[in-house]
Amino acid sequence: MTITGCTLKDFAQILANLALYWGDERLAPLHHPTFIHEFGNTAYVIREDDTISGYLFGFLSQTEPVAYTHLIGVHPEHRRRGIGRQLYTHFIAYARSQGCIGIKAITSPGNSASIAFHRRLGMVLMGSPDVDGVPVVKDYAGPGKDRVVFYRSI
Repeated sequence: MTITGCTLKDFAQILANLALYWGDERLAPLHHPTFIHEFGNTAYVIREDDTISGYLFGFLSQTEPVAYTHLIGVHPEHRRRGIGRQLYTHFIAYARSQGCIGIKAITSPGNSASIAFHRRLGMVLMGSPDVDGVPVVKDYAGPGKDRVVFYRSI
């Protein structure tokens, strides 16, 4: 399996299979074609034959030397094989080459799978513990919308 840039054809395949990657289509609004058209050098897929095993859409911050992972999805039949880690490794290598010194990602406080995955990657949860003890950044996504913010020096 090799990592390549995400093409419009790949993007269409991802959109057609969102429920497969995420369990439903609640994250459809976060899959914007801007990630292909404007951030194509930080939008990646990894495929096995004709199936997209996983994808990562990210970008480089314009306000600090940090790369940001917007979305990372792995096909359920391909999970637990290191695909997410490979995508992150590829993105981090590119980010370093562009002068970034850190990487960030966010998720909702209740997304325990994402929290566990990012912790395994060595990312630190920023903020203060919420009522369930999960570190969150208060109001990160707007008033009353706390988020788990991950950070790792690269």
